[in-house]
Amino acid sequence: MPTVNEKELVTFDVAPGEHRHWRLTIDGRVATLAMDVNEDCGLKPGYKLKLNSYDLGVDIELHDILQRIRFEHPEVACVVLTSARERMFCAGANIYMLGTSSHAWKVNFCKFTNETRNGMEDSSRHDGLKFLAALNGTTAGGGYELALACDEILLVDDRSSAVSLPEVPLLGVLPGTGGLTRVVDKRKVRRDLADMFCTNPDGVKGERAKEWGLVDDIAVPEKFQEVVRTHAQALVNDSTRPAAAKGITLTPLRRKVDDNGYYYKHVDVAFDRTARTVTLTVRAPEGLQPLEPDAIHAAGDQWWPLAMARELDDAILMLRVNEPELGLLLLKTTGSADAVLASDAVMLEHRNDWLVRETIGMLRRTLARLDVSSRSMYAILEPGSCFAGVLFELALAADRSYMLALPEEEGDSPKIAVDEMNFGLLPAVNARGRLETRFSGNARSMAGAVEAKGKLLGPKESLELGLITVAPDDLDWEDEVRMAIEERAALSPDALTGMEANLRFPGAETTETKVFARLSAWQNWVFIRPNSTGEHGALKLFGTGSKARFNWERV
Repeated sequence: MPTVNEKELVTFDVAPGEHRHWRLTIDGRVATLAMDVNEDCGLKPGYKLKLNSYDLGVDIELHDILQRIRFEHPEVACVVLTSARERMFCAGANIYMLGTSSHAWKVNFCKFTNETRNGMEDSSRHDGLKFLAALNGTTAGGGYELALACDEILLVDDRSSAVSLPEVPLLGVLPGTGGLTRVVDKRKVRRDLADMFCTNPDGVKGERAKEWGLVDDIAVPEKFQEVVRTHAQALVNDSTRPAAAKGITLTPLRRKVDDNGYYYKHVDVAFDRTARTVTLTVRAPEGLQPLEPDAIHAAGDQWWPLAMARELDDAILMLRVNEPELGLLLLKTTGSADAVLASDAVMLEHRNDWLVRETIGMLRRTLARLDVSSRSMYAILEPGSCFAGVLFELALAADRSYMLALPEEEGDSPKIAVDEMNFGLLPAVNARGRLETRFSGNARSMAGAVEAKGKLLGPKESLELGLITVAPDDLDWEDEVRMAIEERAALSPDALTGMEANLRFPGAETTETKVFARLSAWQNWVFIRPNSTGEHGALKLFGTGSKARFNWERV
């Protein structure tokens, strides 16, 4: 289990058997995941995780267990989230942890918890893994937000257990994990009732919670488990997960770390602290690759698409919390574009196989994590690059792409290629493919991209099709790329984060884009306001017996 002090590296991988906050039991097609937070095992010193409250370490474990259910237990069709405590489901994010954390830590903590909950909804929507919240006690704040990410919510009707989002009245902050958006967008709670709910620190109980739409069903304690089983079985019946499938083992990531970066088998991360940049390079598959499901299953977590996705996901998370000043990602690839396209062809041919489907899901969620990272991104397309198919998604995720155009007689210009993977199979958080997002659905531009499927395209064709941003020749290449990097690194990180969040997801909003744009932006602001985190702010004074002193200006 990861541990950390102020100067230690934060990691996001958990070894099997090291879970200290959750109990997992599997009975046939139903997994029960019971929250049982060890109050003495916070990720940082200085607070106790009382009342099943959680910090980043608790959520890292949750993320790990969900990954293992996806890949190691494909027979599981429904996950029941409940508590091992009597009359207490979850008190939410630990308030004392939030009150003593740095601004960056609070924001990154909220982002990770959001992505874990979004991942649950993603698995339900695309891969048939259903979630049922069995609230067997008081459920507050982030605890209710965890329940909101489930397909259904059940609440014990014991005259005391309530659901609540008390952050605004008690702490002067917002619910940090999508609660406000999901209450009205997903649960369809009337906004006047939602207004009452979100300003009542005591929450709503029993029949009223069901009547308002805050939960799906209630049951007295004597019948609660029976109702849970009935609802779980109904979700199992709706699942497309295979009942007889045998899972694979997720082995620990092989990651080397030094002062200059992180190094994996398929991904390298190199720091340039002077320039405040990170060069993130993804390597194409090498050697013979599995072509049929049996061989893919035999390769297990070493199958290139899955292994690469796990490493890339880990690298993104490590960069977020450990290297906040390295604000520009230079995205590169190396290897054979044909090998990437061949790998994609295997995934496309066998995408109904459970392991292939889950791997595509892992790729989808990892790329979405890149999309919402608070980093500028430039794709650098050089000779030896392989921005093709699934790896071309990296270039599409970038804010800009630079492609070297060498003279035709040299014949060594980089090539790109699109395939079926680029046409909606890996949607971003706006529920659209990055290619469609790039062209804002323009039919003519999309038709040109469709016509180019499977072709290796040089700089000229790529530029004409709008698939890259600029294509400097070899005389201008070094200066243009250098100047672009230096200019970006000199701009305000705060302004860039806001600008990028506005530009990356044009068009109609989704629940996810609202969570990452509205919530993240406003929470970022609230977390530095004195009304919440100042010396006399509500978050700082919680539990001290002193009353917050607010600045009453509305701005």
